[in-house]
Amino acid sequence: MQSLQSLPALAIVDPCCAGGYDPSDMETGGLGGTEATVLRIGAALRHSIDVAVYQNGRTESRRSGAGQLRPLQEAFAPLDVGGIVVINQWKVALKLRKLNPDTPIFLWLHVYPGRHNRKMGAALKAANVTVICVSQTHARAVADFIGAPDCPSITLIYNPIADDLQRQECPRDLNMLLFASSPHKGLAEVFQQFVAARRILPELTLAVADPGYLKCDVGTVPDGVTFLGSLSHAALISQMRRALCLFYPQTTFAETFGLVLAEANAVGTPALVSRGLGANEEILSSAEQMVDGHDTSAIVERLAEWQSRYPVIAANPAFRMTAIARAWTDLVLGSANCSRSNNPAQQAAQVG
Repeated sequence: MQSLQSLPALAIVDPCCAGGYDPSDMETGGLGGTEATVLRIGAALRHSIDVAVYQNGRTESRRSGAGQLRPLQEAFAPLDVGGIVVINQWKVALKLRKLNPDTPIFLWLHVYPGRHNRKMGAALKAANVTVICVSQTHARAVADFIGAPDCPSITLIYNPIADDLQRQECPRDLNMLLFASSPHKGLAEVFQQFVAARRILPELTLAVADPGYLKCDVGTVPDGVTFLGSLSHAALISQMRRALCLFYPQTTFAETFGLVLAEANAVGTPALVSRGLGANEEILSSAEQMVDGHDTSAIVERLAEWQSRYPVIAANPAFRMTAIARAWTDLVLGSANCSRSNNPAQQAAQVG
């Protein structure tokens, strides 16, 4: 294996996290999907690329199984790396461009840009910063938001699910529904649909796995709801294997990818989501998992169908870590070996 000094280097800059995070947090819970994805990518690349993750809120540097973990302020200097990836904050990418005029820089978006980001596209294009989106749905939305004249280069790399995350034969509680996201992602509306469904299927229960990184008022908690708190990743997967489905028929929060949806499908658990919202239709593996999120009767009918005849659900192989790690490797090596005029992001694997 090559020494770290001889490996191509990649800096991932996370100005959005509330505090430093490392692989041990995967075992204790409380990580958001973006932070978990950063750690998984770092771990997958560690033998071929020297990854350093600069984190807001981190106070000391250390090496981990996901690469070097460093305080955010250390990123604001000329970096001797083959590429810089900035998470979500385009103005940070522009600041780093001034410090690193010849280094390939990428903005790794995990959110949909809002109205206050209207100047983003032209600024990124002028600075030769490529945008990485996490789904085709996401990439189209970003391109449409910016508009053709000002649109920078956009490429796609999906968020990863583990290669060994597979379906297992194990007992399921066919009355247990699972909500496994931050409450701000539509939990109040999910509560309303749960109450309505429970009038017809009174044995239903709802377990809520809240990672705890963002507080949100969801109103009165209905009968039949259990809060599981912040779970380790292994404990969350265990809950997915037990549940009838991931219960997510909310209509307001659009996912750019929806990692828990992909992971649920990987272990054979369906997700019940609103059709046409965010990347739902792209990420889920079958149309039967989508309903009109406003239609209580359709929601109840689907739940009853699954209780009587459990669906066969599988993961999309394009989301597996092997494919995603290859895409990141191609991106970094392409950045190191190609001139900026060749737009190295175009060399990244267009997964899917």
